[in-house]
Amino acid sequence: MKKLFLTTMSIILLASCQTDDQYEDLNRDPKNPTQVAAEFLYNSATKSLVDQMTSTNVNNNIFRMLGQHWTETTYTDEANYDLVGRNIPQRHWSEMYRDVLLDLKTAKSNVSASGASEAEKKAKIAQAEVLMIYTWQQMVDTFGDIPYSEALSDNTLPSYDDDAAIYSDLITRLDAAIPDLTDAGFGFADKLYAGNAAAWTKFANSLKLKLGIRLTDVNPTLAQSTITSAVNAGVFTSNADNATLQYESSTPNTNPVWVDLVQSGRSDFVAANTIVDIMNNLDDPRRAVYFDQNLGPDVYTGGIYGANNNFANYTHIGAAMHEPTNPANLMDFSEVSFYLAEAAERSIVGTPADAEGHYNAAITASFEAWGATDVTTYLANADVAYTTASGTWREKIGTQFWLAMYNRGFEAWTAWRKYDAPALNLAAISELPVPTRYTYPVNEQNLNPTNWEAASTAIGGDTQTTKVFWDTL
Repeated sequence: MKKLFLTTMSIILLASCQTDDQYEDLNRDPKNPTQVAAEFLYNSATKSLVDQMTSTNVNNNIFRMLGQHWTETTYTDEANYDLVGRNIPQRHWSEMYRDVLLDLKTAKSNVSASGASEAEKKAKIAQAEVLMIYTWQQMVDTFGDIPYSEALSDNTLPSYDDDAAIYSDLITRLDAAIPDLTDAGFGFADKLYAGNAAAWTKFANSLKLKLGIRLTDVNPTLAQSTITSAVNAGVFTSNADNATLQYESSTPNTNPVWVDLVQSGRSDFVAANTIVDIMNNLDDPRRAVYFDQNLGPDVYTGGIYGANNNFANYTHIGAAMHEPTNPANLMDFSEVSFYLAEAAERSIVGTPADAEGHYNAAITASFEAWGATDVTTYLANADVAYTTASGTWREKIGTQFWLAMYNRGFEAWTAWRKYDAPALNLAAISELPVPTRYTYPVNEQNLNPTNWEAASTAIGGDTQTTKVFWDTL
């Protein structure tokens, strides 16, 4: 009672000492704050971004099926490329614009309200900017032309910007942001690098490399300058550099894949025959960690892509994906090494002879990240070794890139679009080809029809098989 009394008296005394400004503060609605802390917005946006890119909830993200790593069991609409039934493009569009881009933009605006040093403020703004650039690129790669210059504003009917022009501007924005990544920035609120300025610089340069590689078939001059600049400044050199979010064991901070595979109590997915057959043919040791051995020791049988697949009859998803704490990456060393292999093949950075080293490093990084064994034997396999594997350099890099992105469905799908390898299957029921983009959300057609129609015409039609600007083959 004494402690309660003292606490109560302290509150009364504090209240009696309010200034006029403090009385005004008391009249503000605490449930409708005038300004949210930049750290909170940044942290929320980071988690929203990683969650959205990682999730396998068919209402939000079907990239694992577009890449044909997984397929469905009972409900097969998404594996047959029905994007409209669950309004999937709208959900992705809203999540990325509202919960990622808008929060990051607001975080940047709210940084100035903190009492931090100028170097810390600049670093915070730069960190948020890098994540915005990552998100903008993802949206271009998903849809093509999108609202950009007029987005995130009071304009409720924004026009769409040309996708190639957006890419060019993103490179300019990266060049402006990178020099400011010299301080811890968000520090404890930064769940990717905990404020490690050197790590952020590597991430930004690796993202710049990624932008440059996307341009190699459509704008060789800008591609070369962008790639060369990024590599010279320093990109990822090991898995220690990966842009990783470490999930936790309790909700709401668990890996969303665990939510869909375990917490849901459902059995909606099995490994697709597309990836299983290729890995079986290559005797790929990563099968033991990518997949379960529910059919027997070293027995892997993928479900027919797009068909109704009995859960018990086909290979299940591996144990790592069933862990709530399984980490997720926005970018990793394996991905970066495959980009460097292409850059070498094109003599942009190094010579074509260097491609093999980067190719081997990419595969090795994938094995290390998954804890898979016997990478030396795998690399010596005549069907895997860079000098003896069949196909062009595009096919070699594309196939192994696609395999390495097993837990990153969007990048697996994108590797297939960029390199046209490996060969993917027609969906069993719809017999539709693999989409090369998401169609625009239905809301855009209904609420922003003039700009939607202009964008649709500009890209060659709002269809699932229209290609984004860098997908030329």
